[in-house]
Amino acid sequence: MEAPTAALTPAARRILDAAAELFYGQGINAVGVDLIAKRSGVTKKTLYDRFGSKEALVAAYLRERDERWRTWLTAEVEKSPPADRALATFDALAEWVRRENPRGCGFVNAAAELPDAAHPARQVIAGQKRWLRGYLRQLCEEAGVTGPDELADELLLLHEGATVLNGLSVVADAVGIARRLAARALERARARA
Repeated sequence: MEAPTAALTPAARRILDAAAELFYGQGINAVGVDLIAKRSGVTKKTLYDRFGSKEALVAAYLRERDERWRTWLTAEVEKSPPADRALATFDALAEWVRRENPRGCGFVNAAAELPDAAHPARQVIAGQKRWLRGYLRQLCEEAGVTGPDELADELLLLHEGATVLNGLSVVADAVGIARRLAARALERARARA
């Protein structure tokens, strides 16, 4: 059962909010439905009535996180001229990881915890990454670069690597470094035009 996030009952909203905080903060496998129900002030029966299963709740959590990311990212990027939008994704990412991702990418974290390809959340995770790659390709095309597919792949790798390394605190200013590398890649693609 899928619960569209726009049509949630108040109880379902509390469940999803509690699950989102707990899943991201503590990990999906470390958090049980008992804790989610307690934190959201509902019974386990209500949780299952609203979402059907923990697996469906995990997928709903990731769908909603993806919706928030897409909406926020596109709004931030639209503030820049078309030629600068591919790089603006890195500026937006820097703000997002500062505010929303202290533990790294919620999708990468979920993928690490959910190895079963049949888990409903795996489709959400893959869809989120495919969307970002497609969006980056669109921005590269709008910027008029040669080889937008290849450049979109490079930018996606830089986005994902920066997010992961930022979450692990391995590289200081991982997003800033990724942005500089992206600028070089864009310049190379423009020079080939």
